[in-house]
Amino acid sequence: MAIIDVVNWSAPDDVYAWKYPSDELSTWTQLIVAESQEAILLKEGTMIGPFRAGRHTLDTGNYPLLSTLFKIPTGGKSPFTAAVWFVNRTMPLDVRWGTSDPIQLQDPRYNIMLPVRAYGQYGVQVSDTRKFLLKLVGTMRAFDRAYLVSYFRGIILTKVKDTIAKVITNQKISVLEISAHLSEISDALQQMIEPELDDFGFQLIRFTVNSISVPENDSAVAQLKDA
Repeated sequence: MAIIDVVNWSAPDDVYAWKYPSDELSTWTQLIVAESQEAILLKEGTMIGPFRAGRHTLDTGNYPLLSTLFKIPTGGKSPFTAAVWFVNRTMPLDVRWGTSDPIQLQDPRYNIMLPVRAYGQYGVQVSDTRKFLLKLVGTMRAFDRAYLVSYFRGIILTKVKDTIAKVITNQKISVLEISAHLSEISDALQQMIEPELDDFGFQLIRFTVNSISVPENDSAVAQLKDA
């Protein structure tokens, strides 16, 4: 394969991490990193970087570690192979979550089991590029929003169910009145989910519960309204 002279980002906006399709580099390759990005060179588990915004020439004069890790002679022009990963560090605040199946909760006031749905959104930013690539991305070629939602779905829904259940149980709130406590529940969930995402190199910017509802045509809901 031909040696790449210029390496830059060429992926959709909803991608958090993207692997450049060629690993044929050289000490004269230009690595171009945009303002909202970071880049990492990776070979056999060894990382160089992160490279921040700007134009970077991958020569041993600028980056002496290249000569050590890739056995490149100091000075001159030499080809070498390494994967280039770009990480998008923008802050999308509209990542949506929701319960595809109702959560079965007991109304503490009337002891009736009810199907409850909850929906909301959150914002995240990659805070630790190295941790993110090592712990979450691995050997994938790209990590996008759909994969983010899928990966953290189980964690988020477990926390949502536990938190809503605790609020209605501890405060003796009827499920039909839970919507008045959305701000309180959102704050509690933010504190619970933050450490989970931090462990994978993400910062949770904001977590919001937009709605908690019960299906109006459910017989248990009709029974509760009658009560």
